[in-house]
Amino acid sequence: MTATTDIVPDSERRGFIGALPRGSRPYASLMRLDRPIGSWLLYWPCAWSVALAGVDGQWLLFLWLGLGAFAMRSAGCVYNDIVDRDLDRKVERTRLRPLASGRVSVTSAWLLIGLLCLIGLVVLLQLKWVAAVVALVSIAPVAAYPFMKRITWWPQAWLGIVFSWGALVGWPAVTGSLAAPMFLLWFGSIAWVVGYDTLYAIQDKEDDALVGVKSSALRLGDRARLGIAIFYGLAVLLWAAAVWSVRPDWFAIAALAPAAVHLASQVMRADPSDGDLALRLFRSNRTCGLLVFAAMLVVGVTAR
Repeated sequence: MTATTDIVPDSERRGFIGALPRGSRPYASLMRLDRPIGSWLLYWPCAWSVALAGVDGQWLLFLWLGLGAFAMRSAGCVYNDIVDRDLDRKVERTRLRPLASGRVSVTSAWLLIGLLCLIGLVVLLQLKWVAAVVALVSIAPVAAYPFMKRITWWPQAWLGIVFSWGALVGWPAVTGSLAAPMFLLWFGSIAWVVGYDTLYAIQDKEDDALVGVKSSALRLGDRARLGIAIFYGLAVLLWAAAVWSVRPDWFAIAALAPAAVHLASQVMRADPSDGDLALRLFRSNRTCGLLVFAAMLVVGVTAR
């Protein structure tokens, strides 16, 4: 029988990771370098918040926060795999992950997290002190997230808190203070994350039920499309409220129309029994994030 440590997933034999030196491939897999969608989804709330705050000439913030999103998402993936390594061994889709298969030691994984956090520290030092403090507070919910699927049917809501945190960082990074629009953006982003991560969880329903972990997709069952529609609708309403608080103008609200149409299209196409389709729709939220960013940038710049 072939040793588990000799078996690697196809993703490490081809594409970007397959082109890397053999010894670095398991670490690249830990960081999900072949799946940048997570970095994009973590980044967009940061960018929305900076854009809605009016940028104020601080265009480099977009690049710094992008680097921070990449580093922190990568660190979060490694941490999640450390916590979930025993569960991952029981699931077909995840059993070949580097920690679950034993190709990377837990000590090496923690060292990788340390290196990624050093990158995050460099980014932190570029921010105004209020934004830096807010960013540091996120460590607590990030650390708790992997355990939520063992506790609640709604781990997606906790992921929403974590993945939307950038909305609380971007605004004070521009203005140096906290304000209502960033909180409205944050709550709207939480609803958006619950919606798109419910889509993502559809593909794992059978495995999650088998190993005994919880998800909104399992809780909603055949009503998943309705649930996603409700959360997406709430997201658009809260984003509209954030826009209105900066520029009380119906034309400004109309800037969100493309994003609203995109989300409605996801809902119309979603099928709680089709995991492959759900994954494609989940990934399309990178485009949704771009559409919301365009709206926030137009509103933020013209409101000044």
